[in-house]
Amino acid sequence: MDNIRALIVDDSSVMRKIVERSLRQAGIGISQVFEAANGAEALGALKEHTVDLVLCDINMPVMDGLEFVKQLSLLDIAKDTPVVMITTEGSEAHVVQALSAGARGYIRKPFTPDQVKEHVVPVLTGKL
Repeated sequence: MDNIRALIVDDSSVMRKIVERSLRQAGIGISQVFEAANGAEALGALKEHTVDLVLCDINMPVMDGLEFVKQLSLLDIAKDTPVVMITTEGSEAHVVQALSAGARGYIRKPFTPDQVKEHVVPVLTGKL
């Protein structure tokens, strides 16, 4: 699992760096990282860059993660790109909403590199 191109979507630049670092510490071979501060920026980034994985926060201004996942399914160029949601939301309702909208997994904040690996590797290998 090398040369993974990832898009990290979070309104906090610090959290985007934490996610990137956690991916690397988890042993996931990241070759390129693209960043976006909200779902609208993420959709724009996906029109410019091909990625293998999107890690996306749920709560963001402009366009939240749930709306982003819904919009992503409409994009021919990226509709099959796996999305893993990252959230502070503890309720199962938010998780169900994210998965129903098209996300393939979720990670709850705060998280460890081991938890990132546990949730991301199955998505990348197609072993959900």
